[in-house]
Amino acid sequence: MIQLLIVDDEPLIQAGIKSMINWEEYNIHLAGTASNGAAAYEMIKEHSPEIVITDIKMPAMSGLELARKCQEEGRLLPVFIILTSYEEFQFVKEAITYQVIDYLVKLELTPEVLGEALKRAIGKISELQASTQIPESAYTNIYFLKEQFFTRLILNLFESEQQFALQAGNLNIDFNYPAFVVGYMEIHSERLPLMSTEKQITLYTNSLQMTEELTSKYVPCHALSLDTKHFCILFFLDGENAADYRCIIQKAIGQVSAMLFNYYSVTIHMAIGAPVTAPMQIASSYQDAKQAFSQVTHEKPLLFFEDIPASEPLKNVFNISLFREDIRKAYAEYDEKALYDIFTSIMELFENQSTHYVQALDAAGNILYLSLSLLNDGEQIVSKIFENRSNGYRSLYELTSVEQILDWLKIFRDGLCDSFAAHNKDYKNHIVINVKKYIKEHVKEKLTLNNVAEVFNISPNYLSVLFSKYNDTGFTDYINHSKVEAAKEMMTEGDYKIYEISDILGFESAFYFSRVFKKITGLSPRDYINRNI
Repeated sequence: MIQLLIVDDEPLIQAGIKSMINWEEYNIHLAGTASNGAAAYEMIKEHSPEIVITDIKMPAMSGLELARKCQEEGRLLPVFIILTSYEEFQFVKEAITYQVIDYLVKLELTPEVLGEALKRAIGKISELQASTQIPESAYTNIYFLKEQFFTRLILNLFESEQQFALQAGNLNIDFNYPAFVVGYMEIHSERLPLMSTEKQITLYTNSLQMTEELTSKYVPCHALSLDTKHFCILFFLDGENAADYRCIIQKAIGQVSAMLFNYYSVTIHMAIGAPVTAPMQIASSYQDAKQAFSQVTHEKPLLFFEDIPASEPLKNVFNISLFREDIRKAYAEYDEKALYDIFTSIMELFENQSTHYVQALDAAGNILYLSLSLLNDGEQIVSKIFENRSNGYRSLYELTSVEQILDWLKIFRDGLCDSFAAHNKDYKNHIVINVKKYIKEHVKEKLTLNNVAEVFNISPNYLSVLFSKYNDTGFTDYINHSKVEAAKEMMTEGDYKIYEISDILGFESAFYFSRVFKKITGLSPRDYINRNI
């Protein structure tokens, strides 16, 4: 998805722009907001948004100064949409020299006007990507990779501390804090059942972003989307706030709760896990938060794990990390067999266990979170599987028994396996298409199964199997046919001797070339030349 940043020193303007249109329709994700150009510049470096909507005049650094700074650094992206007032329109001439594709008067801003500006921005992005041959994923993949990283972290799916540290370093995520704590949150609104799926997603996205923005003013944090009803917040506790983290979080969530209700009529329930001192223990805090969440009520919407009396029994939550290695293989390699085995093993745990409703719901929820976050186009894939259900995959939270959850999981398992199979078929066929293209472009070279497989970074045996399955002939036969077709062109269009053609096309000898040629055409090279002169 295209990443977009909103920059304005007025919170009401920020909120107004965020709620003005359905960003999903434009394939846009709101990467965040900033209240001045200096803060926006830091966010541009961190999130690499493709579009920035910015006020022209702000403290610390104006919108024009921000655009100019990005241009001076040689950044092709982001492109800028500048917001102006009538009296500021004089600055527009300067904006033309930067990567500014539109300037909109605030008082005249409507969903239609903003939508047209976004279309122009998206067109400009496509032009830049085409002209520089940079794929879209080069700009948008960082956000997706970070979300995958945090999903693995809270679910304890890293194979080792070394793997965690390497990925954190590559993504430039700082864990140099003395403590961490995780909150698990659910949003509620009486309007949700009356809203379309698109509007539900917009409401959820806006709520998530407002939560992260407001909370970050009190304590460094990262909000991670789990589905369209739940998200978690990872709080980074430094030396100043670690000792008093409870008061700080209570104040932050109190502010968030009031703002969400005022802007979107949304209420929130949240449980906070116990603090931990190492990044690899964050999954433990997340598990605590999910356990504590079962005790959250409308009367007690915010609960800390430590405040639950020892005499109060907590329902165990499902630990998905028990399947860590199988999950890695299934989702990284689109391995449908491994995926089927994971689902089946989980379902078998709850068969004939009708009293384990909470654990079964948690297990299904974890699998749902993984699929939405670890798969490219996860939202589209999962939505399609449940397209015949009135509330899509969110119907999971309407189920009231273990039996219903197992039925839901079976539909999910079979649908994902079909999706994995289709992905693999397309992927494998794509390899064969590219190999055939490579053979055509290098037909005058000596081509062997081993060296072509090496070019495509796959094993020779795997390439041979793919070719047999997705092509009419085997690998060696296809190369021989390609070389014979090239030889026929050389015989009819050029003045070559047979041994010269054999050498040019990389055959071991003129004798072997003649034998292959006759086997395919029914004629010797000499007879073919005589017949076509």
